[in-house]
Amino acid sequence: MKKNIKLFFSGLCLMGALSGCSEGFLDEEVLDSYAPEVLKDRLGFEAAVIGLHYQYGTMFTTTDDQTIRGVWQLGTDIAYAAAGRSNGDARPHFDYEILNSTDNAARKIWGSYYRLINNANILIQSTSGGQVAGVTDEEMAVFRAEAKFFRALAYNNLVTHFGDVPLLTDPLSAPKTDFVRTPVSEVDNVIVEDLLEAVAALPQIGDAPADGRANQEMARQLLAEVYLRKGEDSKAEAQCTAIIDGGRLSLVRDRYGVKANDPGDAFSDMFIFGNQRRSQGNTEGIWVLEAENPADVTGGSSGAPQQRRIWVSSYHDLPGMHPSDSTGGRGIARMRLNNWVIYDLYDDNDMRNSKYNLKRTLYFNHPDTKYDAIRGQEVPYGEDAEFTLEDGSTVKIFQADTIYKYVPYTLKWGQYDPRDNFGWGMWKDFILMRLGETYLLRAEARMKQGNLSGAAADINVLRERAHADMVSANDIDLDFILDERARELLAEENRRKTLVRTGTLVERAKRLNGEEPLAGGALETTNGLNENHLLMPIPQTEIDLNKDADLGQNTGY
Repeated sequence: MKKNIKLFFSGLCLMGALSGCSEGFLDEEVLDSYAPEVLKDRLGFEAAVIGLHYQYGTMFTTTDDQTIRGVWQLGTDIAYAAAGRSNGDARPHFDYEILNSTDNAARKIWGSYYRLINNANILIQSTSGGQVAGVTDEEMAVFRAEAKFFRALAYNNLVTHFGDVPLLTDPLSAPKTDFVRTPVSEVDNVIVEDLLEAVAALPQIGDAPADGRANQEMARQLLAEVYLRKGEDSKAEAQCTAIIDGGRLSLVRDRYGVKANDPGDAFSDMFIFGNQRRSQGNTEGIWVLEAENPADVTGGSSGAPQQRRIWVSSYHDLPGMHPSDSTGGRGIARMRLNNWVIYDLYDDNDMRNSKYNLKRTLYFNHPDTKYDAIRGQEVPYGEDAEFTLEDGSTVKIFQADTIYKYVPYTLKWGQYDPRDNFGWGMWKDFILMRLGETYLLRAEARMKQGNLSGAAADINVLRERAHADMVSANDIDLDFILDERARELLAEENRRKTLVRTGTLVERAKRLNGEEPLAGGALETTNGLNENHLLMPIPQTEIDLNKDADLGQNTGY
């Protein structure tokens, strides 16, 4: 990992040199040369490809844009927004009536993916420039395949969220102000071609140069998702089956890792700091974006990742409470799991609903001696309560605290560093793909082909691991599969992308999240959502800069 961190720096410098740093895409700096001098040996190509990993990682680790994390969850079927909390760029994506073409989140997302595409195109072009000393043809094919994986990843996300988009397969070589949008079907042809090449050229997991580098299974998983979006369900099933039967991965069923001897369960072990990588015992992770605490490894992560602050409640604001490892560190509750998730989603015996995965009960834990009298007692939930301390002062807990201070929350993003009690950054690996989702993708592909018993069998593999009740073919439909995705992938998946891909965002958000504010207006649900919001607006800045052609706009904006 430390070698990769050094290469991250080289890659970051290279990517900074290859494309501009502005948030817009159309106004980025255009360079004279697209075969940079640094791409002349193995180290240069390794730095460039790791730079793509690093660049993609910045979408998860940016500090300034922390509220974009909420775009993928708020306004869907799983999360409320607490009124008065800072929702920033996420607000228009649950308060849909104010979503328009000047939306900051859409602009930043569009620009980030196109910068990734341009850098991938530079690397792809450079791999076709003839023999490079010290790099074999097979190794060059792997560099090319990694770049094609990232280009396909970016385009898949763009067409899912924006529909028709400009298609660029070569680096920009001059200022361009006449972009036109390419139909999704044509962009999909490039995505599939890129991923088939990646599947053919990338090493299988375990054979990749390092745990965090691209592997064949990553390309297969993404390709399965693309095929499902395209309605090519038998092809999606085949890609999932190749992963499941490939012999390189297995579901985590037994305790392992740094807290294997502490209270817990196998499912929660996957999300503990120090347990997430393949080299740390995670047999299920397909793609783990590795990160190190910059306090320990210089450049170990960019920015200050905010996932914990977004997902974990503000329990530290309760008197008598103190951030700790067992409570997930310090959160600020930018999102609150909705009542459907908290009360209705899980069976009582489902491991994924255990106290090690969803924190439902708090105990006073503040180390100050003034709290000696109540330390270890359960914090009352959903009612007003008052405790008198030995010095005569009181601790008051209010029913209103369940809006964001004390509400059940996921521990998947829990992480506590005693050197940073304030908890500004969450330096922890990101599990971006794992085998649990592969079974869910195959179940979806089988269901869509009418193989309900096969879909049930895939889902039961996960439910057996979770000690949940088994299901039968009669239970299977798209809604059930989406419910199971929430049970399995809560706080991991881009929920908006899943619901947009399956065409279910509007119905499920209205039914499960609601359309009216709750708790006297203290909780916001979804406001003004309609079918037009399946796609994001084309950023107005891109339309305005594209003065020599009409980019057009998605319906409703």
